[in-house]
Amino acid sequence: MDTYICKVCGYVSFGSAPEKCPVCGAPKQAFNLTADAIHKPADPSNLAEGDRKHIPVIEIRKQCGIVGSGCIDAIVKIGSIIHVMESKHYIMYIDAYLDNNFIARYHMTPSVNPILSLHLKASAGKLLVLENCNIHGRWMSEAVI
Repeated sequence: MDTYICKVCGYVSFGSAPEKCPVCGAPKQAFNLTADAIHKPADPSNLAEGDRKHIPVIEIRKQCGIVGSGCIDAIVKIGSIIHVMESKHYIMYIDAYLDNNFIARYHMTPSVNPILSLHLKASAGKLLVLENCNIHGRWMSEAVI
């Protein structure tokens, strides 16, 4: 699938560029088709340490612990080996998509752990999570709800 990157904010659009960026409002002309926008492990069956620190881990909980009925929890942790959050090396943001439609961006600073909890109003679908490391770029993972 084609990936288009917003030159202003780094938002990734799948399939085609949107008329307007949902994160920063930039016009369609601000998007570039970028084949290598998202890093992938060289060997998905044998992940290197760097892969394990960047690929998001998604846990789906069908029963929401806060809202209750009508809500599904998705716990996202950046890396099976948690990614460092230091001033020189950190996760800048995490974007979430439901069925390839953008739903949220979570900005991060080195003062937080690269973990978040989403409370989804969806009963089914595919959650895609994309993280952006300030040094190693974008990595993603998907989970079926």
